[in-house]
Order: sequence, then structure tokens, then C-alpha cells
Amino acid sequence: QVQLVESGGGLVQAGGSLRLSCAASESIFKFKAVGWYRQAPGKQRDAVATIISGGSTNYADSVKGRFTISRDNAKNTVYLQMNSLKPEDTAVYYCNAIASTPLGVEFNYWGQGTQVTVSS
Repeated sequence: QVQLVESGGGLVQAGGSLRLSCAASESIFKFKAVGWYRQAPGKQRDAVATIISGGSTNYADSVKGRFTISRDNAKNTVYLQMNSLKPEDTAVYYCNAIASTPLGVEFNYWGQGTQVTVSS
């Protein structure tokens, strides 16, 4: 069973920075994609940033230019560097990994989430 463990959340003032980490129990090379999602109270869980196995990245429009997703293959870890944080970035941030079998069956794995709170 794949395990994803997030860390790095916390309380920060608007304009500040945080770096989230997602440590996987297996090589991140096996995943089709690894990404970060967030869920604010009373809202749906939305994609924030994704890194595909080939290295390309995708970002939600709301975080483009402020957040950067990256990976350290040797450490099986994916990071989310968050700069210029805004109060609307406050949410629980979840790491997600998608594994795909040769027959195309996909499996989604989720971490337990880490709270990010941005004060105004």
C-alpha cells in the first residue's frame, strides 16, 4: 500500500512563504502524476499543482507565478513551494499520486493532509 506523508504546513502571515513536502513510501517514478490539492472549509477539493512523470507541470490559475511544484527523485519526495501567500490560500493541502497499470487501470493515493493558514 502506497503511503504519502505531507509536512510543512503551518500559520504564516500574508505575503509569507511555506514549503510543503510529500514523502512517498515508494519510488515516485512509478506514478503517472503527483500533485497537490487543497480544500477549504465548506468547499470542494481542488487541484493546485501537478507534476507529470515526464517532468511537466500544471498549476491552477490562482497560484500561477506564486507556487512551484518540484520533486527530488532520490528522496521520493514532491515539494510545493508557496510564495506570496494570501488569506484565500488557507486550506488543508493534500498530496495525491496516481499510479497506472499496463492495462490502464488507475489508482489514486492520498496523504492525510496538512493545514495551511494565512493570516491577513
